[in-house]
Amino acid sequence: MVFGGRTYKLRQVPSAFVYEGARLYVGAGVLIDPDVFLREVMETGVEGRIWVDPQCGVIEERHKQIDRSDKHLSKVIQTTGTGTGPAMADRVRRVARVARDEPRLRKYLDDVAERVNDAIEKGLNVLIEGTQGTYLSLYHGTYPYVTSKDVTASAACSDVGVGPTRVDEVIIVFKSYLTRVGGGPLEGELSYEEAKRRGWVEYGTVTGRPRRVAPFNFKLARRAVRLNGATQAALTKIDVVYPEAAGVTRFEKLPAEAVRFIEEVEAELGIPVTLVSTGPDAFQIVDRRRG
Repeated sequence: MVFGGRTYKLRQVPSAFVYEGARLYVGAGVLIDPDVFLREVMETGVEGRIWVDPQCGVIEERHKQIDRSDKHLSKVIQTTGTGTGPAMADRVRRVARVARDEPRLRKYLDDVAERVNDAIEKGLNVLIEGTQGTYLSLYHGTYPYVTSKDVTASAACSDVGVGPTRVDEVIIVFKSYLTRVGGGPLEGELSYEEAKRRGWVEYGTVTGRPRRVAPFNFKLARRAVRLNGATQAALTKIDVVYPEAAGVTRFEKLPAEAVRFIEEVEAELGIPVTLVSTGPDAFQIVDRRRG
């Protein structure tokens, strides 16, 4: 498994999906907070099989302080305060520290692009995982209410050092309803009271702030499929919208309303929905790839 995307956070990866013996790599285009990285390596027990590219940018304490004290970032954009934007600004200015400059990361360093391309050439399975939603992309998102770089599938590949011709499938992940934290537009946004009534209330994993909520938006989803070149889709939290779907693992056992929604998504987006999450457990999933 290879991590591309914005800021590396190991806890975003379900531990049940990190199969025994899997090698984990953090690509050169990723920003890394050494404190978070080292703590989560211990928490998840992946010591000895995770590596970081020497060119990863390092988030320092001063970046977090800037992120939290800058009124535009903290009050207008309402960033998470993790220091990502200021660290990326330093990266662009060519003054940022990188992983090879951080003594605590020394034993984890490896040439990620080389290792991943070697694995592909050997015919091994490689999963590149990006972070953040498409509409938080610096270039394709709801600017200025976006993150500090592109987060589409092509950017995740670039972060790792894998060329586009080496990708077989692009799986785009949609929640069965929309959420976002912080400022920016959200078409069809529901009131907190209505979101609570529907059971859709969520809180940000970093900030703890309540997420803003709206129904699934087919127009945005279609554009996201195009921007990412998606070949198949995964739907999460179907059980939150259709509680009768909770824990179901076979498509034919899903409630009729959920099936109709999935079929509408496929018809509108022009790609198959191959994975459907029906609960918080890693194995509460309908895997339609098995036929």
